[in-house]
Amino acid sequence: MPFQMEKSPFQAIERMSGGLRAYFGKVYNYMAGGLALSGAMAYATAHTPMIKLFYTIRPEGVATYSLLGWIAILSPLILIFMISNSLARLNTIRAQGLFWLFSALMGVSLSNIFLFYTDVAIFQAFLVTAGMFAGLSLYGYTTGRSLAAWGSFLFMGLIGVILASVVNLFLHSGALNFGLSVLSVLIFVGLTAYDTQKLKYMYNESDGDDVHEAQAISGALSLYLDFINLFRLMLYFLNNRR
Repeated sequence: MPFQMEKSPFQAIERMSGGLRAYFGKVYNYMAGGLALSGAMAYATAHTPMIKLFYTIRPEGVATYSLLGWIAILSPLILIFMISNSLARLNTIRAQGLFWLFSALMGVSLSNIFLFYTDVAIFQAFLVTAGMFAGLSLYGYTTGRSLAAWGSFLFMGLIGVILASVVNLFLHSGALNFGLSVLSVLIFVGLTAYDTQKLKYMYNESDGDDVHEAQAISGALSLYLDFINLFRLMLYFLNNRR
């Protein structure tokens, strides 16, 4: 459903009550906490004996996912649907538990970046992504322009990228892969601003604390996914592999 928009950023700022600011504080705190947990899990998985749980190291030094590794990779997809579809029915403790579990498992699935990319490339990609995300989220938070029409367009574009990526698994086209990566950046750039604005206008001061907490966790999940996908794409473009 399209949401109502102020006519200027100044009107948008004036509308931001203390409750709304506190709500977004929770969203960003959950998101930052999730990213920190994912980063810690990714580093620990790649640099400690934990790697033997999730990877099979061949004699030539090549690492492939073990059965537990595949479970860790696929589990976040299941948790996304669980959080999205049942969040309103969960109490705060269970909702938080699912979010932290999701973040930890995502960290395990991200551990392969430490195997394929240098630490410098990872750090650079994170800084670039953090800067982009901050600017885009601020734009979505303050703009008086309605971004509601972006939703369907961006979702259709994302589905198209996924389908084309599956096809490219068989074509192995470097040019197509590059083009899809550029398109993906544009999509997640748009989604970051769109998701931030959507969260702002979904907020209702009359809702109770439990509803706000559930919305904050759901919003943190959306922005977390936008950030992670941008981060992966920045790693691809930096392309500083080991």
